[in-house]
Amino acid sequence: MVTNRTNLPLEDELGDVLEKAMHRAGLNDESLAVRSGVRAGRILDAIDYRSDLTVAELRRLAEVLGLNEVGLCALGTGQYPLPEIGALPFCVWPLHMLHGIGVANAYLVGECGSDRAVLFDTGAGIGDLEGAWPNSIRRLDAVFLTHIEAEHTGGLCEVIARFNVQTVFAPPGAEIACGHFIGEGEEKIFGPLAITAYATPGHAAAHNCYLVRAPVTKTGGMLLISGDLIFAGSAGGGYFSHTQLQLNLRRVLNAVPPTTVIAPGHGPLTTVANELRYNPFVS
Repeated sequence: MVTNRTNLPLEDELGDVLEKAMHRAGLNDESLAVRSGVRAGRILDAIDYRSDLTVAELRRLAEVLGLNEVGLCALGTGQYPLPEIGALPFCVWPLHMLHGIGVANAYLVGECGSDRAVLFDTGAGIGDLEGAWPNSIRRLDAVFLTHIEAEHTGGLCEVIARFNVQTVFAPPGAEIACGHFIGEGEEKIFGPLAITAYATPGHAAAHNCYLVRAPVTKTGGMLLISGDLIFAGSAGGGYFSHTQLQLNLRRVLNAVPPTTVIAPGHGPLTTVANELRYNPFVS
């Protein structure tokens, strides 16, 4: 069950997706214009959030940039679909915190009715985290970090002190003063929760996703804490490696059931099936 769910806007608009795709392809507005037949001025307008690109132009851009045509057209026409979120055999509390002009997400996951949970990422600071914190959760079994960025780990030290957290997990190579590294395929058990790490460098050199399951429960789905690997309708910037990000994006989406709920570091919840079908970066 997802509690206190908020309808968030997409993390990225058309211009953000085009800009990320251009960087991935090593193209600028002029070279993309030559290859696609879409005027550079119209591409720049889209990047500056003033797009009036036609569906025909979006299709040509998708072809040159190697993007999912259906998803890019849906995004470009303001019709990117978001799925219904199915039942989960545990409770999820999305913690939304303002960051710049957008929102950064952390997540609490625990047994419904319990006062303890596992925290994934810690937000930009303890004040923001406290503002989103559910009154019912008073104890933390562990903290898992997807990657080290200010909006995802800003409250870490205060959370450790406040809840007397004994166990912090982070991707190998992450620069943290406390905690343990957890690598590809490693699994940790906390009560009814089984948490498996996927090493997903690309956005950052040290980046993990975490698949949360309830093995003893025969019904209900799984939850993928995706950090900045994938968002509804987009993907993270490939600041470390565009190639590795793209490979890990496809690898993880194909490794988990299509009904799996994706809990991204920014933007709304989605599902693996939805992003396999529509995400512009899954072509």
